[in-house]
Amino acid sequence: MDKLGGVCLNRGCIPSKALIASAEQYRRMKRAADFGINLASPPVYDWAAMKARKDKIVGTLVGGIGQLFKSHGVDYFPGYGRISGQNSVVVTDENDSETRLKADNIIIGTGSRSANIPAFPVDSQRILNSDHLLELANLPGSILIIGAGVIGCEWACMLSLLDVQVTVVEMLDNALPMEDPDTSRLMERELKKLKVQLHTKTMVESIEPGGEGVTAKLSSGRTVSANQVLVAVGRAFNTENLGLEEIGVTLDKNGSIKTTDDMRTNVKNVFAIGDVRGQVLLAYTAVHDGAVAVDNALGGNATRNYLGVPSVIFTHPEVASVGMREAEAAEKHEMAVGRFPLRALGKAHAENEIAGEVKVIGDKKTDRVLGVHIVGAHATEIIHTAALAINQGLTVTQLGSLIFGHPVISESIMEAAHDLHRMSVHLAKKK
Repeated sequence: MDKLGGVCLNRGCIPSKALIASAEQYRRMKRAADFGINLASPPVYDWAAMKARKDKIVGTLVGGIGQLFKSHGVDYFPGYGRISGQNSVVVTDENDSETRLKADNIIIGTGSRSANIPAFPVDSQRILNSDHLLELANLPGSILIIGAGVIGCEWACMLSLLDVQVTVVEMLDNALPMEDPDTSRLMERELKKLKVQLHTKTMVESIEPGGEGVTAKLSSGRTVSANQVLVAVGRAFNTENLGLEEIGVTLDKNGSIKTTDDMRTNVKNVFAIGDVRGQVLLAYTAVHDGAVAVDNALGGNATRNYLGVPSVIFTHPEVASVGMREAEAAEKHEMAVGRFPLRALGKAHAENEIAGEVKVIGDKKTDRVLGVHIVGAHATEIIHTAALAINQGLTVTQLGSLIFGHPVISESIMEAAHDLHRMSVHLAKKK
């Protein structure tokens, strides 16, 4: 990565969400009449302008990091860094000039990248990864997405909102297979509304050039033709050519760096943080890891704490979760479940965003909140109320007793908590 901010800022979180925001705006404008607004002509999106907006946002934030470095007195050496000893790093810049640095402690935060799948060799023309999609000169008329995980579903929603014909193939049982099954089912229903063709329990057996794109053969016996293919499965860890072997840093079988919960590797004074650890591949947990590593490098005794870390997915509608899924909770607890559909909320109707629900999972004996799963508008924002509840060990009763503003989408968390005890006054009485 040749710019400050890493994958999240330059190739992941920020550029993709900028484009998703543009796609959402286009969707709203197409539905303007639902809000009593008649446009003079149908809206038309400009992909080049969307990309320019995305690039401007990224550039602004990259520049902001540079200013923060200056403000805090951080020395920045652009180039490729390689550990040349337990306390030394060599940085090679674009002109092949070397700078040798000495340090009492070294923190490795080199992240991850899209994995290369031998069966689907990425060529940046017909077979793409998510980096390539960000820079496409023009959107294709149709696309086949391999993988219905977070990246696959986010791109499927965004592209379908921009009138691209989308087909998604997932080898596991559901879309978003790492989420609660109820969340997956809700998301599959919404993908169908977006006219996304979803094939689960299916593998892509081969991809061949054909016509103006490719033809893929599926394990179901079907064939799918598309202009381009997005490979949205797997991540590889950036641990090659860093000098790790020379100083004896232990790697896992998948190429990630093994650390303890204080971010220490097996080599004294060498730490690793973020994706490269191969545990939780999220930008925000990487920030937490970094704080732990710095604390310990300066003589502290910090350890990671992932209790209450939310998952946020920018599909349409959004998906967010924290804590246990229902099956996991059932294995360890005598549990109860509360639900509240967004269509029962006044604010959801005001925004014309009634799809989705909130699901609260609690322990029957202790009443502690075990998990919260949300599908719907603003899910990625309102999940943090639930994350705080789990982090602080609150009960379902305490969560439901919190007074929420009205009308807001986050009231659905309160209502789902009440429903767990069959006390939601905004749902029909249950027998």
